[in-house]
Amino acid sequence: MRRAASFNDMQVSSGFDSGAIEVVKCDASRADLAIRRDVSSDGSAGEFLQWFHFRVSGVERSGAELRIVNAGSTTYPDGWRGYHAVASWDRLRWERIPTRYDGQILTIDLPPAPGPSYIAYFEPYSWERHLMLLADSVVRGAQLRRLGASIQGRDIDELVVGQGRRPVWIIARQHPGETMAEWFVDGLLQRLLRTDQELSEELRQLATFHIIPNMNPDGSVLGNLRTNAAGANLNREWLAPSVERSPEVKCVRDAMHATGCDAFFDIHGDENLPYVFVAGCEMLPGFGGRHAAEQDAFSADFRSASPDFQSEHGYHASKYRDDVLKLASKYAGHTFQCLSLTLEMPFKDNANAPDAQFGWSGGRSAQLGAAILDPIYRHLKRTGAGA
Repeated sequence: MRRAASFNDMQVSSGFDSGAIEVVKCDASRADLAIRRDVSSDGSAGEFLQWFHFRVSGVERSGAELRIVNAGSTTYPDGWRGYHAVASWDRLRWERIPTRYDGQILTIDLPPAPGPSYIAYFEPYSWERHLMLLADSVVRGAQLRRLGASIQGRDIDELVVGQGRRPVWIIARQHPGETMAEWFVDGLLQRLLRTDQELSEELRQLATFHIIPNMNPDGSVLGNLRTNAAGANLNREWLAPSVERSPEVKCVRDAMHATGCDAFFDIHGDENLPYVFVAGCEMLPGFGGRHAAEQDAFSADFRSASPDFQSEHGYHASKYRDDVLKLASKYAGHTFQCLSLTLEMPFKDNANAPDAQFGWSGGRSAQLGAAILDPIYRHLKRTGAGA
C-alpha cells in the first residue's frame, strides 16, 4: 500500500492515527485517490471500505481538486449523495467543504488554507483524545476500570459513574470509523460528571453508569470503518464472542453479566440516513407491551430534550432477522429484558436542522450525548428507580 506520494507540489499522506487513503496519482493541483478496505493485523484487506482520513500539503495557497475514484464501489455508495467531506488545518475546527458525487467519483474541492489540510470522512476522535477523556473523567470523579485488552493489546476501559442501584450500560465505537459515537460519549460524560446540576447529581444517585467510550481501539487507530484487528465486525459478535476473534466484546459482555443491566445504549453512525434516530427491539421474541411502552416513552422524552432527535425516519423493524441476537442492543434487550436501543447519528447532516458550515459534527454529537441524560432520567424514574 502506498502511504504517501510527492509529485510536483502536492503531497498526500496518511501515516498517522486513523489515517487511511491510497494515492493513485497526483499532480500540482489534482489528486486521484482511492478509499482502502479495512485492514487486519496480518495486513489482509477486509470486506468494508468507506473511511478516509489523510493530509494534503504543498497546495496551501491554491487549494486542490481531490478525486476519490472508487467512491461508487465502496460499501455504502448511496452515503455519498448529499455528503460533504470535513477538513481542518489546525485539527481543532473541522468544517464541511464543497463535495460532489457523480455516481462513481467523489470530488472534494479543497480550499486554500494557512497550513496543510486534513481531510476526513467525519471529524476524527483520536486515540490521544480518548486517553485524555479517560483521565479527565477520573479527575472529575469517575472510576476507571480496565476490562481487558484488544487484539493488538490496547486497553478496553470502562468508566463507572454513580453509585445507584440501577446499572445503565453505554457503549460506543464498536464500528471505529463512526467517530461521532465517541464525541457523543464525551458530551454525555461532561454533563453527567457535573456537580452543579441537580439532574446529574440525582442520576448518579439513581444509577451506576458503565460507559465504554471506545469498544474498538485497534480499528480506530488502524483507520478502519467497521472491524477490529482480527477483521471482526464487533456488532455481530455478541452471541458468541471469543478471545481469539473479539476479545473486546467478550470482556465487556462478561462485565455486563456481572453487574446486570437495566438500560443499554449502543451508539453508532449511519452512512445513508441524514437523521438522528434509535432502533429498538421490536423484532425480538417476547417483546411485549411493556417494552413497547418504554421505547415509545423514551423516544418522546428524547424528542423533548433535543431538537436533533426524531422518530419518523429510521430502520424498519425487520432490518435484522437472521443475525439479530449477534447485535449488541438486541442481545442486551433479550438477555436482560431491559430498555435496549441502538442510537444512530448521520455522517452527512441532520436534514431536519441542516448546518451548511459544519453539517453534523463532533460538537453536535456531544450536545446530543448531553441531552440523552434527560430521557434516561425520566426512564429510571418512570420504571421505579431507587437510590
